[in-house]
Amino acid sequence: MRRGEGQLVTVDTAATRSSTVRRLDRVVIRFAGDSGDGMQLTGDRFTSETASFGNDLSTLPNFPAEIRAPAGTLPGVSSFQLHFADHDILTPGDAPNVLVAMNPAALKANIGDLPRGAEIIVDSDEFTKRALQKVGYAGSPLEDGSLDGYQLHPVPLTTLTVEALKDFGLSRKEAERSKNMFALGLLSWMYHRPTEGTEKFLNSKFAKKPDIAAANIAAFRAGWNFGETTEDFAVSYEVAPAAAAFPPGTYRNISGNLALAYGLVAASRQADLPLFLGSYPITPASDILHELSKHKNFGVRTFQAEDEIAAIGAALGAAFGGSLAVTTTSGPGVALKSETIGLAVSQELPLLVVDIQRGGPSTGLPTKTEQADLLQAMYGRNGEAPVPVVAARTPADCFDAVLEAARIALTYRTPVFLLSDGYLANGSEPWRVPDLEQLPDLRVQFASGPNHTLEDGTEVFRPYKRDPRTLARPWAVPGTPGLEHRIGGIEKQDGTGNISYDPANHDFMVRTRQAKIDGIEVPDLEVDDPHQATTLVLGWGSTYGPITAAVRRLRVAGDSVAQAHLRHLNPFPGNLGTVLRSYDRVVVPELNLGQLARLLRAGFLVDAESLTQVNGMPFKAEQLAQALKEAVHAH
Repeated sequence: MRRGEGQLVTVDTAATRSSTVRRLDRVVIRFAGDSGDGMQLTGDRFTSETASFGNDLSTLPNFPAEIRAPAGTLPGVSSFQLHFADHDILTPGDAPNVLVAMNPAALKANIGDLPRGAEIIVDSDEFTKRALQKVGYAGSPLEDGSLDGYQLHPVPLTTLTVEALKDFGLSRKEAERSKNMFALGLLSWMYHRPTEGTEKFLNSKFAKKPDIAAANIAAFRAGWNFGETTEDFAVSYEVAPAAAAFPPGTYRNISGNLALAYGLVAASRQADLPLFLGSYPITPASDILHELSKHKNFGVRTFQAEDEIAAIGAALGAAFGGSLAVTTTSGPGVALKSETIGLAVSQELPLLVVDIQRGGPSTGLPTKTEQADLLQAMYGRNGEAPVPVVAARTPADCFDAVLEAARIALTYRTPVFLLSDGYLANGSEPWRVPDLEQLPDLRVQFASGPNHTLEDGTEVFRPYKRDPRTLARPWAVPGTPGLEHRIGGIEKQDGTGNISYDPANHDFMVRTRQAKIDGIEVPDLEVDDPHQATTLVLGWGSTYGPITAAVRRLRVAGDSVAQAHLRHLNPFPGNLGTVLRSYDRVVVPELNLGQLARLLRAGFLVDAESLTQVNGMPFKAEQLAQALKEAVHAH
C-alpha cells in the first residue's frame, strides 16, 4: 500500500561527528524573504540538487506581482516551498516542516502555515526595532515566547556571511547579497544534499564576474561548515532516493513552462514543420517565449510582438503559411486575442493558443494561480465558434498535453486551447525524458493540386472540400500553383470557399464546424475505482495532485471514493456521460466558482457538486480531504 502524504517516519542512526542523523520519509521546506533576497534562486538550487539525488519532489514558488515590492513589508515577501520524499508524492505539501525566514516580514507572513513543532531558522540580524515595527510586531518574537511551540534557530546569517567574505574586498552591502547562499549551504548540510551542482551553477552564472562567483561559493561553503560545527543543529536529516517511485529511465527536474516549451519543439519535429511563436510578454507565460528563443537550431522562430493582437495575428499568418503556429498568453491576453481566434475558426487553420491561467478578472493576481478561464476558452468569442480545449494536469504533463493539442490542431485544422496555470507553470517535478520512438507521428499532407472534378470534367481546387472522417479542409500553403483561394472572416461557401451570405449555407457551415469539433477522437475517461464507490471525484487541470493526495488519505481512512481526471474538456470523452451516471454523487473540486460543474450539469443533466477555492493558491490535500469526506458522508 502506498503511504499517504501525511506520514512522517523518523529513525535515529549513527552519529556523524557531534550530530545525530535522522532518517525521514519526506520533508517540506519553505524559504521566505524579501523579493530581493534571492528566495526563488535558493529554492531552485535546493530543488535541483534534490532532483539529482533522486528524490521525488514537488515545488510551489510564490512571489509578489511587483518587480520589487517595498523591502521588509508583508506584500514584499517572496517564498519557495519544496516537498521531497523517498516515495511518490503529488503536491508541494500542506504545511512546512522547516521555515527559513530572512526577516520579520517573512516570519509573520508564513508563521500561520506552520504546525507546532516545526523548525524555524531566522536571520536574527534582521530583527531590528525598525524592521519589527514595519510589520506590526510590538516586540521581538524571538524573545517574547510566542515561538516556544516551535524549534527556533536564530542564526546571524548576515553577520556570518559578511565575516566569511571579509577577504574578498566586497562592500558590506555586496557581501550581504550572498546570505541566501549561506542559508542554502546550511540547509544542504541539514538534509545531506549534493553540493557540486550548485558550485558549478554559480561558476557558470557569474562566469564574467569570477570574484562574485567565488564569493557566493565561499558563502555557500560557509553555511555548510556552520551546520557541521555549530551546536545549535544537533540533528541532520536524510531522505533516501525514491527509487521505487520511478520506472527506469533518464530523469530531470522540470517546470511546467519548460516542459511546455520542450513539448512544442518536439511537436514541430514530429510534424516536420517549422515552429513559429507569436507572443507578447505576460505573467506567468513569458518563460515559454524566453525558452523557445534559445532553440533556433530546431527551426524555431520566436516573435515578440508589440501587443497581444499582433502576436496572434502573426501566429495565424504563420499557420496559413504552413508552420506549426503557437501563441502564448494568460487570461487578459486571451480576451484581446478572441477576435483572431474566431478568425482562425472561420479559416479552419491549425493554431495552438496556450493560456497559462492566473487570478482574475482584469489584471487580477498576476503571480497567483486560478482555473477560471475554462468558460472563456469554451465560449469567449462572438458567434458559434467552437474550439477544442485540452488541459495539463502536472508540470511534467505539460509536455504530453502539448503533443495532444498539436495532434488535434493538425489533424482537424482548428485552433486549439491548451490550458495550464501559474501553479503548473512555475512548479516543478521529476520528468522522465521520453524515447523518440514513443512520440506520436504528427506529420501532415499539404494540398498539392486539384481535389475536385466539375461536371464538365474540369479539375479544380476546392479549399473547403472536407476529409470525410475528420471534416478537416485541405491545408493549402500560399504560393502553391493552382491552389489560390480566398481567406478572411466573412462566411465562406461550402466547398468553393467563395464569400457567401446565403442563410442556408451559413446554417450548414456553422453546424459543420461544430460537428468537426464534436467528432474529434479523444480517449475514453479512465476511472480509478478499486472498491466500487458510490462517490466520484472528478477534476481537471492542476487540481490533479491535491485531489489524488486527498483521495489517497480518504482510502487509507477507510472511505470508498472513485477518482477521474479530464484532459479533454471540449469535446468531452465519449464515455463521460455513462461514467457520471454510474455514481450516486459527483464532486468537482475547482479553482474557480464551479465552471466545469456548470458544464457537466448542462451537458449531462447530473447533479454535479462543486468544491471551489479562489484565493490564488492551490488546494491543500488535507483541506480537500476533509471537504470530500464531508461530501461523502453528507447523506
